[in-house]
Amino acid sequence: MKKFLLVDDHVVVRSGIKILLSDIYRPSEIYEAVDGETAVIKLKERAYDLIIMDIRMPNTDTLGLMEYIHISYPLSKVLMFSMSAENIHAKRFMKSGAYGFISKDAPLDEITRAVSMILNGKKYISESFAEKLAEDTFSGKTGNPFNELSPREFEIVSLLLEGKTVTDISHQLNIQTSTVGTHKARLFEKLGVENILELKEMASSYNL
Repeated sequence: MKKFLLVDDHVVVRSGIKILLSDIYRPSEIYEAVDGETAVIKLKERAYDLIIMDIRMPNTDTLGLMEYIHISYPLSKVLMFSMSAENIHAKRFMKSGAYGFISKDAPLDEITRAVSMILNGKKYISESFAEKLAEDTFSGKTGNPFNELSPREFEIVSLLLEGKTVTDISHQLNIQTSTVGTHKARLFEKLGVENILELKEMASSYNL
């Protein structure tokens, strides 16, 4: 019997995936968590064949949660499921231990294929992202300064690029505004930019 854990703050999303999984995998047990805190509780209760997790949830550092799962539950397989841009986030999450990354806009057959591949021990990325990785390899693109950022700095950059303020980010990641400010100043220095406009221009030049 397959055991799944759905980690997403939207009940409609969890319900839809739950219906899909329960229809394909019979019998199966499907558990749910609404944020990082409840996910950690669920992880301590039992082992799961697959964890499907959104990358944007209130009061949750999802990249940190992914790293925690990878270190504390190394046999766990995680599929990131998100509306956020794959080309910005997929590499980071897969480097942190995720088995795959798929858009919430993906058709059902693609979601089904992703789940099946990961359950069989394989990694999953979309065809479009695979093509992009191949293009980057053959074009010899190197020296991307965004790759030099720490996971926390990259998370903050991503939120800044989405238009979030320092206060917004402190609430979302559940950290002090002063801490966010320190990270922001440090990453601006690393990237050699002085404001959000320059950050956006740099991100655009690296196709972020």
